[in-house]
Amino acid sequence: MASGIKLMEEMEREQPQAGQLYFWWLGQLGYAIRTERLRICIDPFLSDRATRRHAPILEAEMLEKTDYLFGTHLHDDHIDLPVWKTVAKHLPKVKFVVPRALKAQLCEELGVAPERMLGIADGETFQEEGLSITGVAAAHELLEQDGNGDYLQMGYYVRADGVSFYHSGDCCIYEGLYRRLRALGSPDVAFLPINGRDAKRLRANCIGNMTYQEAVDLCGMLRPGLSVPGHYDMFAANSENPLLFSDYLDAKYPGLRCWIGPHGTKVKAEAKNEASP
Repeated sequence: MASGIKLMEEMEREQPQAGQLYFWWLGQLGYAIRTERLRICIDPFLSDRATRRHAPILEAEMLEKTDYLFGTHLHDDHIDLPVWKTVAKHLPKVKFVVPRALKAQLCEELGVAPERMLGIADGETFQEEGLSITGVAAAHELLEQDGNGDYLQMGYYVRADGVSFYHSGDCCIYEGLYRRLRALGSPDVAFLPINGRDAKRLRANCIGNMTYQEAVDLCGMLRPGLSVPGHYDMFAANSENPLLFSDYLDAKYPGLRCWIGPHGTKVKAEAKNEASP
């Protein structure tokens, strides 16, 4: 497990080949991902906060080599605005990927030009050489839309340099999600929350996600090369035991692989449903 400068140096030093990716879990549902030519960071929660169970393992300035910074929705453990403001001001080469419903608001708040921020809608695909990003609407308990019908929460199905991954963002299972994902195909890696939801948390304005059982069944449908549970570690009142996920996955869908490990650990995944730590 690495953190700080050592983690940054490791992320810079490691070089996957075409059809491979490396990822490092940053905590909560945040990941740094490296493919052959791209460095991607999704939902990094790096601001210090008294209620955190784990300290941030990177500082915002350490995202200097990142090509694309993804945010799934406007909760501060996903789009961490102090971090994004630092990136916007001091790291001008980093581009942002957000739900289209949030693009205008975030351009204004961060003071960045619209061409630096890519707004993705549900079912919309952005493509450039070696990269494809498709938006998949996310139901953070509910599917929420703005006045234009664009969804406020978004997952992303990404293909880059011969390898693919799906990051659901904060999401519950909803009618139509399986259909959307089947059309996109089986990813090499799936990043999913497992912390669940209940009335007590909802009354405290802690909006929930799929349970570990629902995440397992989503993996059973998707058949990813590697399943990665997240969003269970950061806050004591909003956690889950990831071993329940791995045990249920093994019992219900034998042969599907998952990774559970500490923050800052390099994990290697490959195309054609081959993956290894």
